[in-house]
Amino acid sequence: MNIALNPEGTDLSPYLPDEHGLFFIYHFTAEGVLTKDAAQAHWTWRSYQLSDMRARHEIAADQALPLPVREAFLSASHGCHIDLEDDWLYGDLPDLRHDYSAEAGGLGHFRFALNDTMLVGARKQPLQSVDNIRKAIENGSRKFRSPAELIEAVVGQSFDGMVAELTSLGDTLDGIEDRIVCDAWHNERQALVDARRRLVVIHRQMATLSNLFRHLDHSHRNDLPDTINDMAARLSHRALTLYHDGEQLQARARLLQDELMAKLTTESNRLLYVLSVMTAVLLPMTIISSLFGMNVGGLPFLETPSGFWIVTLFAFAVAAVVFYVVTRLGRNV
Repeated sequence: MNIALNPEGTDLSPYLPDEHGLFFIYHFTAEGVLTKDAAQAHWTWRSYQLSDMRARHEIAADQALPLPVREAFLSASHGCHIDLEDDWLYGDLPDLRHDYSAEAGGLGHFRFALNDTMLVGARKQPLQSVDNIRKAIENGSRKFRSPAELIEAVVGQSFDGMVAELTSLGDTLDGIEDRIVCDAWHNERQALVDARRRLVVIHRQMATLSNLFRHLDHSHRNDLPDTINDMAARLSHRALTLYHDGEQLQARARLLQDELMAKLTTESNRLLYVLSVMTAVLLPMTIISSLFGMNVGGLPFLETPSGFWIVTLFAFAVAAVVFYVVTRLGRNV
């Protein structure tokens, strides 16, 4: 499929797809420099809006892509994968959504397929890493001599985003820990739950990526060029490092949650102890007042002018004895 790029480069937008569902087409020379002349292109990068039906029709009709690759692009599932088909390396990788996305802060998916001369990318939501690489290409700060180099840069940008997320979560856990140590922990439960939820998402993605690149290295080592094998090894190592970093933060978050729950339990026990003491102190007084409140004959002190004060003093004396016994037992426990 041949799609020409306007010489001025104004017909395509990185934010709004055109009539083909395309965000942009970039042509690169053998030196990795961006060019607007398709005849000079050593390789090309096309980026599609996957939720656009025009883009889906274009991908489905692109006979240059093997059938399994097209099916992977158009699949409704969002399972991460990397595979090889007829010299096309293709897959679905997670990435952080762009900060101007309506669902910023979450994870999106970047689908791609590449060979020596073509990189086809597609996504449904704006993705931070893809946009960062696009800006670097347009301002000339990055050169990519092959599609594999660009994919490695996109995944590397995604890893950088994950590192920033882990760093932010580490700072959040530092603050929670400081407040727990200073006994100002009463409002930290929800913050800790939110941090753990974000950690779980990142940790799972890092585990998935590490397994994917390891699987690619083990299953297709003899089928892939050395450059892609080296790329897979580097990305697998970095994903594994981030996986262990996330694992450490998760363990720390669990310890903080255990400490927070221990403090909550201590606070609950203290309140229950106070309630138990009050119940034990008031129970004898309740029994005595109930006995003397019976409407029957023969009640003691009924005809005694100071009978009320005698019963009151007796009730307070019993309550004092019960309070002393209960508090002594509480201290011994």
